[in-house]
Amino acid sequence: MEKQQPLIGLALGSGGVRGFAHIGVIKTLLKHEIPIHFVAGSSMGALVGAMYGAGHSIENMEKMAVMFRRKFYIDFTVPKMGLITGKRLKELIYMLSKQKNIEDLKVPVHIVATDLKSGERVVFKKGPVADAVRASISIPGIFIPEKIDGRLLVDGGVIDRVPASVVKEMGADLTIAVDVSFYERETEISSIYDVIMQSMEIMGRQLLQYREIEADIMIRPITKYYNSIVFEEVNELIALGEKAAEGQIHHIKEMLTKWREKNNGI
Repeated sequence: MEKQQPLIGLALGSGGVRGFAHIGVIKTLLKHEIPIHFVAGSSMGALVGAMYGAGHSIENMEKMAVMFRRKFYIDFTVPKMGLITGKRLKELIYMLSKQKNIEDLKVPVHIVATDLKSGERVVFKKGPVADAVRASISIPGIFIPEKIDGRLLVDGGVIDRVPASVVKEMGADLTIAVDVSFYERETEISSIYDVIMQSMEIMGRQLLQYREIEADIMIRPITKYYNSIVFEEVNELIALGEKAAEGQIHHIKEMLTKWREKNNGI
């Protein structure tokens, strides 16, 4: 039997607080009745993807994003492998994911992390959401790495900033990728956070040049510098996600039409 509709995969990239723009992208896709069959996420993309996969409405996701503040997850420790233990954040993720396992999410979600020792990409397909997301958002030098099954894991964005290839592996016929990075040469660097995040931006910028071709549609919501750990402009970031997605809706619908024509002989 011919396949009537394509399966669509959404790849949500890393980028700290800028990742809340993913909520705006999802909101716009749903408004235009663009189905989301698979989600793969790195770092903040993993958190937003897990929230959506757990069944939260867009309205609830927006409310939770606005309520998100550093005081809810910052738990400093004596620096050894990171400045922040991440225990509070893991508890928050546990709550936001409704205590679910990845395999039990309403929308299939895969979560990307990086094995710090082997340098390999680790893709979580099952197990507790909170563990996988905590690993995926472990910005090196800021968060203590998450240890799972003997592996020391850090931010998924280190190895796969926008995991478009992962949603293809999940079975997507068409992929929509969201890149929330923003590299600015003249960024003011005045703290250890700035040093680490700017280093991540430079590294991610290089990686993305080789991976961009793997997405059928690339959405880039971020048009100016936003501090990736300051949660004061969440509403604006969500709105940027909506606007950027709106700008691609025509191309997405055109892509769907071409796929149907090609695969159904229309």
